[in-house]
Amino acid sequence: MNFSNEQYSSESIKKGKILQEKGSYNRNVYFVEKGLLRSYTIDEKGKEHIFMFGPEGWIVGDTVALDEPCDLFIDAMENSVIKVIDKEAAIFKSNEHNSLFKRINILQKRVIMLMSAPAIERYNYFTKTYPNISMRVSQKMIASYLGLTPETLSKIKKEILYNS
Repeated sequence: MNFSNEQYSSESIKKGKILQEKGSYNRNVYFVEKGLLRSYTIDEKGKEHIFMFGPEGWIVGDTVALDEPCDLFIDAMENSVIKVIDKEAAIFKSNEHNSLFKRINILQKRVIMLMSAPAIERYNYFTKTYPNISMRVSQKMIASYLGLTPETLSKIKKEILYNS
């Protein structure tokens, strides 16, 4: 991967180093020249959910917007050599890139939620992300998207109605 020298700095990092904490505001992504990184989240019960591994040649980063807190932890699984890249300067200048970045961000949040969020949170996120789709597709499709049975989705919707 080629980047201009203004867009990155090279670093050698030790196994176990945390590059990003969930909830922090991080403007960087990491290109792995040597070693292994991982990104993961920890749910409310303290269970760890690995989002991805980043071996040599991969980029590991959090796709949240620059002004939003990060969804993922990122750490080194091995002693590694990485390029620390400013994601705004390097990648996301054009409208096309911003549109792609937004889509990747939605997919990242979906995967994290499917791994760790309760069903009601997944449904609430779906309705916030896609406010007009619930009227355009079947409940069976929405349940499938959320990793739920249609019966569970029906119970969630009743619970929301009852509590509002």
